[in-house]
Amino acid sequence: MNTDFISAVKQIAAERGIDVNVVLDAIKEGIRQIFITQSPENEGASIQVEIDAEDSRIAVYADKKVVDEVTVPVSQISLADAKKIQPKLKLGDHVLVEITHTGDFGRIAAQATRQVVMQKIKEAEQEAIYSQFTDKIGTVDTAVIQRMDREGNVICEIYRAIAKIPPEDQIQSEFYQSGSRIKVYLKRIQEDAKGKTLIVSRTDPNFLRALFEMEVPEISSGTVEIMGIAREAGSRSKVAVRSNAAGVDPIGSCVGQRGARINAITNELRTNKGEEKIDIIPWDEDIQTYIGNAIRPAAALEVRIINEVERQALVLVDDEYQSLAIGREGQNARLANKLTGWKIDIQGQKSFGETGGKSKFELDAEAAGGAPKADSGKDEAKKEETVEASEQSEFEALGLAARTISALEKAGVSTTADLQAKIEAGEKIAGVGPKAIEEIKAALKLD
Repeated sequence: MNTDFISAVKQIAAERGIDVNVVLDAIKEGIRQIFITQSPENEGASIQVEIDAEDSRIAVYADKKVVDEVTVPVSQISLADAKKIQPKLKLGDHVLVEITHTGDFGRIAAQATRQVVMQKIKEAEQEAIYSQFTDKIGTVDTAVIQRMDREGNVICEIYRAIAKIPPEDQIQSEFYQSGSRIKVYLKRIQEDAKGKTLIVSRTDPNFLRALFEMEVPEISSGTVEIMGIAREAGSRSKVAVRSNAAGVDPIGSCVGQRGARINAITNELRTNKGEEKIDIIPWDEDIQTYIGNAIRPAAALEVRIINEVERQALVLVDDEYQSLAIGREGQNARLANKLTGWKIDIQGQKSFGETGGKSKFELDAEAAGGAPKADSGKDEAKKEETVEASEQSEFEALGLAARTISALEKAGVSTTADLQAKIEAGEKIAGVGPKAIEEIKAALKLD
């Protein structure tokens, strides 16, 4: 056989970034199928193909049973003929009989390459390309935009891998121009009948988290920790941060000298309609202080907990700052709700007096026929406390620090099993930094 064939195999493997044996296995299967198709006399035979890369030879064998009298030639061989191949064979044994074509066998190989082989190579190439992203899910990378498909997905490429930005992961005010480069958040690898596709996002809150980790060394090192993110992509976001080291200003660290760090992040999120505004909020363990911080840039005069079970709070502000605290179309209040996980009623002093000193939650309850007090639902609260105590005891049994346990509870991680599943999947847990992750892995005895 021509040595050019084997050379071509090695070249294909090198160009596609796949193992030579994968290409050879694909060729074997292709030749086997083509051989049976072009040799009707071998139909029903058990065909095997061998490729010797050393001497550049392809051989086709039929597995035949040694019999006394041959009745089915494609699957049987006489004892006398079998002994010519292997003298020690006896009746009932099986032997591989070479049936390789003596003519232009390269033509058969070429035919196989056009069909089965290229399909197998394509599958192997795709697997090799996407395997490099397995450990990159949850990180940011650069994509080159190619086009938009009929479903409204933005199709782009990342290191030869096809990536897709679904409509829900696109910033609505952003224009995606073919050939341009943008940063995207790697969400997951999607597999369907058409193959594998990398799903990426520009709107995911974790995209913003990853940008902060890239631009702020204190965050990537765990000195400053992001405790929560509320985002309306392309418009405005709130990021709650805290310091894990004395003397480190978490907000100053995120802003950077002359705003260099925060500007780098907002520039990446800039759209045709301007940049995405980012409010950096100091996180506080005291929920009333945290809620008061969350409505920034407005200042809270007072924060009252209306119903702890329902997570309802009232924030009083100066009348002149009420519209600022609520924001255009309620955006500032809405983001504060998302960030804290509490329903917040923002009122000016005047409007609060007009309601008789009651929050909208109390007024709504009265209108519905009940007037719950701040201590309403004591039985439910006690039940929740009992559940929380049992959940916390699981984490305490692992020997986790109180701060880590508190962060897990706020992130909605309720059991050890849930925690282990998230860690093994490599999922980000809000409020849990790299050092805490290492602590958890050690406690769970995960490598």
